[in-house]
Amino acid sequence: MTGGASADTPIYARLMGGDAATDGRFGRASVVLVHGIRTSATMWRGQLARLAALGIPARAIDLPGHGARLGERFALEGARTAIDDAVDAARSDGGPVLLVGLSLGGYLAMDAVGRRPDAVDGLVAASAGTLPRGPGLAGYRAIARSIAALPDRGRALNDRMTRAFLSPAAADDVLAGGVALDVMDEGLAAVGTTDPIAALARYPGPVWLVNGRFDHFRLEERRFLRACVDGRLVIIPGATHLVSLVRPDEFAAVVAGAVAEVERRAGRRTGRGADVARA
Repeated sequence: MTGGASADTPIYARLMGGDAATDGRFGRASVVLVHGIRTSATMWRGQLARLAALGIPARAIDLPGHGARLGERFALEGARTAIDDAVDAARSDGGPVLLVGLSLGGYLAMDAVGRRPDAVDGLVAASAGTLPRGPGLAGYRAIARSIAALPDRGRALNDRMTRAFLSPAAADDVLAGGVALDVMDEGLAAVGTTDPIAALARYPGPVWLVNGRFDHFRLEERRFLRACVDGRLVIIPGATHLVSLVRPDEFAAVVAGAVAEVERRAGRRTGRGADVARA
C-alpha cells in the first residue's frame, strides 16, 4: 500500500474495499474505535474524518481514566462496560458493527469479541500482536512505574516523544484529549489478565490483525493469526506502533475494506446481498 492521499479522496475504498465500501445497497455498518493507553478518543480524529468522507458512521470512546474520564481509576470491568455500551449503541443503528482497537484498545477489543462473539460483526485489532505476559509485561510495568515517579509524572517526556515521532496534526490529535498519566501500571496489569488467543479462537467473525512493519508489538502476530477462525494479517510498510497515526490513509483503507466485508456478509444473511454474491 502507498500513502499520500487526502481524506477527501476514495483511496481507502480503492485500496481495500473496492466500490462496496460506499455502496448504499447494504445496511450501513457502524465502527467503534477504542484508543491506546494514555491517549483518548481524540487520537481517532483523523480516522473519523476519513470514515466520514466515505459515509461510514463511527464513534470513538474514552476508556476509564482517559480523555473525558481523566481522574477515574482504570479497571478492566469498567473498560469492558465502556466497550460493550458503545457496541450496543452502534448495534441500535440497525446495521452490522465493526470494532476497531489499537494497542490497549486492540487487546480490549479482542477480549470483547471473545466475551460477546454475537455482538460484533468484524474486528480490527491493531498493534496488539504480542501476548501480554511474562518478562516483557513486567518490564513495561517497571518502566511505567519509573516514569510515574518523575516530578511531572512523565508528562514532558510523553509530549516530547509524541511530537518527535508523529506529524504535527497527529500529535495534536493524541494530546488534545489530555494524557492519562496515572493509568499505565493498572492498565498493563489489567491487560495481563486477558487471554487474546483464547478470545480470538472463540470469535467466528472476520478479523483483521494490523501491524506496522516496525512495530515492536508484532512478535507473536502469527500465533494470533493462527488462533483466528477467520483471520487475515495486514502489515503496513513504514509504520510503527501507532500505525493509525503514522500511516492514516493506509489504516483507513483497512477499516474501509473491513466495513465493506461485514456489510457484504450482512447483506448475504438478510438476502439483500444476493445480487453481489452472484457477481
